[in-house]
Amino acid sequence: MKFTSLRLQDVICIEPKVFSDERGFFLESYQAERFAGQGITLPFVQDNHSRSTKGVLRGLHYQLAPCEQGKLVRVTKGAIFDVAVDIRPGSATFGQWVGEILDAENKKMLYIPPGFAHGFCAVQDQTDVLYKATHVYAPESDRGILWNDPDIGIAWPDIGMEYLISPKDRNNPCLKELT
Repeated sequence: MKFTSLRLQDVICIEPKVFSDERGFFLESYQAERFAGQGITLPFVQDNHSRSTKGVLRGLHYQLAPCEQGKLVRVTKGAIFDVAVDIRPGSATFGQWVGEILDAENKKMLYIPPGFAHGFCAVQDQTDVLYKATHVYAPESDRGILWNDPDIGIAWPDIGMEYLISPKDRNNPCLKELT
């Protein structure tokens, strides 16, 4: 596996080694020792799977401490623009974002550590996103930040249509409104 640290500290793009032949392919999507060697040592305790049509935008989601979630995100069908926003108080990169295209072809994964908000936009129809989380879903700790917060300034991709966003995500507060 190739681990590449992105512009925001602790957000890591992971490119698995893919073994392909006429039968298909094989790859390791997670291997504890390799991840630990890159400083990713939190245990994953929940797996999630979502399917989205083109234009679905989910996020920006996070959970409050002590239920913060780290996520290992990958796409098995379709493609997303995946985003992490640093919301760690006191961080030198607080309020900054980083994004990566994850798709079934490039097989890249994104590790988003606790202390970051996460969101994505499906850029292809029938996109399947699988992610591991380091803490179980805790409804009482579930929070969000407005997907198009002007102070964050995420450059979401132009997909030739209006985004499909849940009412909950449309009504999230801006980052500066959070306490």
